[in-house]
Parts: sequence; structure tokens; C-alpha cells
Amino acid sequence: MTNNFDKVQLITISEDEQGQRIDNFLIRTMKGVPKSKIYRILRKGEVRVNKGRAKPEYKLKTNDELRLPPIRLEPPGLNEIDTSKIGYLEAAILFEDERLIVINKPSGIAVHGGSGLSFGVIEGLRALRPNASFLELVHRLDRDTSGVLLIAKKRSALRNLHEQLRNNQVDKIYHALVKGQWPEKRHKVKAPLFKNTLQGGERVVQVSEEGKPSETQFRILASFQHATLVEAKPITGRTHQIRVHCLHAGHPIAGDDKYGDADFDKHIKSLGCNRLCLHAAQIRFVHPKTGEQVKFSAPYDDKLHELLEEKKDAI
Repeated sequence: MTNNFDKVQLITISEDEQGQRIDNFLIRTMKGVPKSKIYRILRKGEVRVNKGRAKPEYKLKTNDELRLPPIRLEPPGLNEIDTSKIGYLEAAILFEDERLIVINKPSGIAVHGGSGLSFGVIEGLRALRPNASFLELVHRLDRDTSGVLLIAKKRSALRNLHEQLRNNQVDKIYHALVKGQWPEKRHKVKAPLFKNTLQGGERVVQVSEEGKPSETQFRILASFQHATLVEAKPITGRTHQIRVHCLHAGHPIAGDDKYGDADFDKHIKSLGCNRLCLHAAQIRFVHPKTGEQVKFSAPYDDKLHELLEEKKDAI
């Protein structure tokens, strides 16, 4: 990492930074410093807040004075993100201002690293924006789902958008290519979803009375010989909600390796599309600075566009 922590640092907490736990603040501020080292210096009292010790759960206040000790970092490893290989993320940005980045996330890339992945969208954007003091995901998309994803560039924007999400003030619209003919009269699926973790850490969601109430609204966009393109609007925000609700309705999404239909998927792959055919097409919310409602739409990638436009007679 290019960050240099080998000298004492003095930080004054701004109004935008107040309210967060000191451990989370240090993890974000001291990029490249292992979490274990951050918790060690907190535990040993080497981080001072207003000249006193602070526990990891301490919540920062405006004008708090932080003193961070010098930390020696190992030289950067070979697995540091090569920014020349993630230029596609820059090209995928739909909108950016001082509060937000709106990106059209490609299918096949996770929103964040972990589970054997060296990096995801958020780590890639941080590598592309090394001087950005704050970049955090506002919400998530499954790894294989493409489309609109919001990233906050200020903590105040993140708080504002999370509040809008909690109050159901954010409208998300997805497009999904599903097997068979979706019934014209089926406008919604209400089915409780239960999150199960199998051996190996794989997460599978199923319809179960033990699960949380879940609802998705649907509308037909186009009908094909063996499939339907539907618009899906999640009213609740459960893990894998649209994918499981489509399966529950008897119309699994094309290319879904967890909840799909093998024969249908084989047919779609033969047409040159080997991805999950679920796309976050649009999002609408109130801009955290202007207070005005804004809407962003994400175009299909080449594979999905080719399938739905040029090969639609074969679907």
C-alpha cells in the first residue's frame, strides 16, 4: 500500500465522521494495516482519544482528537490489485459526484472480496481512487447479478441512503429471463424465505414458514417461445429473494446455478449466454445532498443484449 503510517498521526474527527465506532474508523482510515494490528494497538492503549485510552466500541464524536502511533508495514505483496486490469470498473461508472458513485456492476464480479476472492467492486474502486478517504457499499448485489450498484463517498451519504432503504424509499427494478410462460395474472409472489448455510459455507435460501416475510412484484416485459422476460420489484430485501421467488413460482431464472433448471440453462448457454440472466436495471432514490429524487438505469451487457435482442427468436 502507498499509505505511510511510520510516523505519529494526529486526526480531528469531523462532523461527517462522528457516530462510527473507532475500530471501524481505523480499519477504513488505515488501509493496508491488518485488522489484528489495529485491535492490538487499541487493546494496548496506543491509540489515544482526547489524550485517553479508548475501547474498540467507542463511538467517535465531532472534534475528538485522535493520536495514532507509528506503525511499520510490510512491503506490498504480489497480490496487490493491479489497477491496469480493473479499468473496466472505471468504464462501468454511470454517475459520480462528491457524494456517490453509481456503477453498472458486471456479472461475475463480487461486490467485495472474501470467500477466496482477492477483491471485489469496492476494493477495485478503492484501488482506482487511492485518495478517496471514504468509499463504502450502500447495498449489495449477488456476484452473478449485473446492474446498478450504489457506493457512498461520504459517511453522511451512507447514513442517509441506509435510512431510505430502511424506510422503503428506494425503488429497485430488476429484469430476469425466466423459464416458461409467466402467467399474465401473476403480479406478485409472497413467500417467506429462510436462509440456510450448508457445509462448506455455501448459502442456500428456501421458502419456509420459518423464514422472514418476503414479497416481490412482477410484470411481463416480453414473451418468447420457451421463456419470459419479467420485471421484478422486490418489496422486501432478502438474500436471493428474486431468484427463489421465481423458482417458487415455477419459473427459475436462466443461468442460475443454485436455483435454476439444468436443461433450460443448457439451452441458454448454447445461444452464447453463460451468465445468470438477472440484471438490476434501475434504481430510484432521493439524492442525499440535493433532496431531489433521482433515477439511474443500467444497460445490459453484450451477452444479455445479444441474447434478448439478436437471438430472441431462439429463446
